[in-house]
Amino acid sequence: MVSIKRLQESGADIIAVIGEIDASSSIELDLAIAKSVGEGFKRILVDCHALEYISSAGLGVFMSYIEELREKKIQMVLYGLKEKVANTFEILGLADLLHIRENKSEALKLANELSV
Repeated sequence: MVSIKRLQESGADIIAVIGEIDASSSIELDLAIAKSVGEGFKRILVDCHALEYISSAGLGVFMSYIEELREKKIQMVLYGLKEKVANTFEILGLADLLHIRENKSEALKLANELSV
């Protein structure tokens, strides 16, 4: 079960992910990111502090946007990952492909720096 909330702060779109992302709930994550990209946000922060679990399907959602984000010069930064979730990103090498920070202020700072 997952709950995804979006809010705007400091010119960035923040997608808060609460619960678990598996094959069925990864669709909600995909829709939230697609909306954010479609609405023209150049800085997207993904708040993962309440993300308990992410499956390969959920990781695939992030992977599927890497090229599009690069082409559109959109900065996406994930933050607040629990150790178990962070390890999943690390093991699969996604930590090298995605921007990950400890907290919201670091994530926003990086998104601002990268979008210059």
